[in-house]
Amino acid sequence: MIYGRLERSVSVCAVLLLLMLHSCANIGTPDGGLYDETPPRIIHTSPHQGASDITPKKVTLEFDEYIKLENAYERVVISPPQFESPDIEAYGKKVTVTFNDTLKPNFTYTIDFGSSIVDNNEGNPMGEYVFSFSTGGDIDTLQVSGKVLEAENLEPIKGMLVGLYRVESDSNAVENIFNWSDSASIAADSIFQTRPLERIGRTDGSGHFIVKGVAPGSYRIFALNDQDQTYTYSQRSEKLAFTKQIITPYARYETRMDTVWHDSIHYDSIFPVKYTHFYPDDVVLLAFTAKQDDRYLLKSERPEQRFFSLYFTSKSDTLPRMTPLNFTAGDSTIIVETVPTNDTIKYWITDSLIYTMDTLVVQVDYYATDSLKQLSVRSDTLSLVSKISKERMEKERAKAEEEWAKEYKNRIKSERRAKQAEEERAEREAEEEERKAAEAEGRKYEKKKKEKKKRTKEEDEIVVPPMPMEPYDIRWTSTTGLAPNKNIDLTFEEPIAYMDASKVSFTMKVDSLFEPAPYLLVPVEGTVNAYRFYAEWEPDSTYMLTLDSAAFVSVYGKATEATKRNIKVRGLNSFSTLFVTLQNADTSAIVQLLNSQDKVVRSAHVENGRADFYFLQPQTYYMRTFFDRNGNGEWDTGDYDTRQQPEEVFYYHSPMQLRAQWDVNQTWNLKSKPLTEQKPEKITKQKPDKSKQIQHRNAEKLAERARRKKKN
Repeated sequence: MIYGRLERSVSVCAVLLLLMLHSCANIGTPDGGLYDETPPRIIHTSPHQGASDITPKKVTLEFDEYIKLENAYERVVISPPQFESPDIEAYGKKVTVTFNDTLKPNFTYTIDFGSSIVDNNEGNPMGEYVFSFSTGGDIDTLQVSGKVLEAENLEPIKGMLVGLYRVESDSNAVENIFNWSDSASIAADSIFQTRPLERIGRTDGSGHFIVKGVAPGSYRIFALNDQDQTYTYSQRSEKLAFTKQIITPYARYETRMDTVWHDSIHYDSIFPVKYTHFYPDDVVLLAFTAKQDDRYLLKSERPEQRFFSLYFTSKSDTLPRMTPLNFTAGDSTIIVETVPTNDTIKYWITDSLIYTMDTLVVQVDYYATDSLKQLSVRSDTLSLVSKISKERMEKERAKAEEEWAKEYKNRIKSERRAKQAEEERAEREAEEEERKAAEAEGRKYEKKKKEKKKRTKEEDEIVVPPMPMEPYDIRWTSTTGLAPNKNIDLTFEEPIAYMDASKVSFTMKVDSLFEPAPYLLVPVEGTVNAYRFYAEWEPDSTYMLTLDSAAFVSVYGKATEATKRNIKVRGLNSFSTLFVTLQNADTSAIVQLLNSQDKVVRSAHVENGRADFYFLQPQTYYMRTFFDRNGNGEWDTGDYDTRQQPEEVFYYHSPMQLRAQWDVNQTWNLKSKPLTEQKPEKITKQKPDKSKQIQHRNAEKLAERARRKKKN
């Protein structure tokens, strides 16, 4: 009986073992099960979606499967904004948002999760989702949308806050808000600087934003790169955008055509769908960073003994006044090197008795911004210590002289050895000739006994001359493949004392000979260390620029070495020409040609509605235009304090391929396309965010199963 039970038990275990092995084999097959392609679905919320008259401390979303949040603190936007960031967590099948800030009464709150909610296994996105509730009796559902672009180059800006302020219903009040020509109105209109944004959204990778949960009414709209989380424009370093436009949100029912796709190529049907369209949906905000107008001395430095530099935070129309306190400087003792904005100034000291001093003490009087934001004279006393000490300079000089002496002696010894070897070779040859002559005459040749020369100490001694001064090096702009409309710049590291025109010659190759040609060599305006070479360049010609020794001499006595430069001017058939006719432009417009990196290659002012570009390198160009309202030749940013918008910028919507010998006439209507559609994609650096989508991999798996089944 016992044996029978044992036998039956063994049989049952064997069957169970076979079943387990079969099951494991199925799990391990390459085919596996189908992928999860179902996005997460909300099955419960607390409080209820759209609830009113509540002030919850926590919002909980429960899903039908395990989920996770991707980049929650970047993608999730809570409006109105929270000064104390809420705790956003995902665990298991739940997402919780715990408020750490007091909720405002009578406000609609929206928690815009964007596309951050995905399932835990396959990452299937739930899609755009917004949870809303109201601390008052009504839920506000209107929306405002648009784009934020960089004002200077129309780049979409990602991560900018976009917010609204509600304005009074009184039309006179609205009108007074924008009477910005009146300084009193400007001072009074400080809402963006004193009150937090009331409703907010955030831009995505396309610069696109949506502000949700908006109540009916009139609003002003702003964009802000909020560096200090105050939701106000609180510092000039924050990027911002503003507009005089009054936003009045509304909605209406519209119909769109939706498509049911059979697969990625074929569709099953197209049918009309009614939906709610929220307006305005095309707001364009142009963001900029204001100039840092607060002027003060940023730093001073003396990298080496011969010069020191002053750095200011912003430009000035006047140079600072520098008064020496522990030395006396004449008119030519200090040479001042400036930049056009006068915010970086270099002082070259030419007197060695002064620049070899360890510390120079000077008083600097300059215009700086005071507590009232006005420019007033400030005086600073500076102690300027060279980063390279006198001892270090002398040590480096001594080492250089030692190396020079060693190299010179080795060179002289080598030359002497070579000379001695040559003399010995000559003596051997002379002896051989004498021996041959004696044999030819039938006489006996007797080798002369040489007297060994005894060298004296003076003969062996090598006198080392002073180490020569370093040459005055020149940095040339390119002289190869020169365009007929270009000139050549000669730039030096140190200020120029003088240029000797008698040591400069310029010739043009005519047939096979070089003949003198006219030229002009003059200092570059505003510099102390550069000259510009002008000539009447003939296309497809060759020139020679020759500088004899010491053609240029620096204030420290350095001299240029003798040099020759061949200059080849390209022929006209290797260039392109572009004529641009502008529409909707005025005389302040400047057209810029850009390369594939969105960098300016050439610029031209518009005259009589045209901008002409000659001698262009054949390549692909892009075009940008800005209105130079203040006539300074460069794009200028805006200023919220004075309600000054940045200068307007436009892009030509497509690239232009210019080839050699092409004369291209291009008409450009600056406003034929919206600003959001102007900048070509190829030079747009900020790319749209990649949308997360369900992969639909089961179709491929099912097809593979069908193929296997058919094959078997």
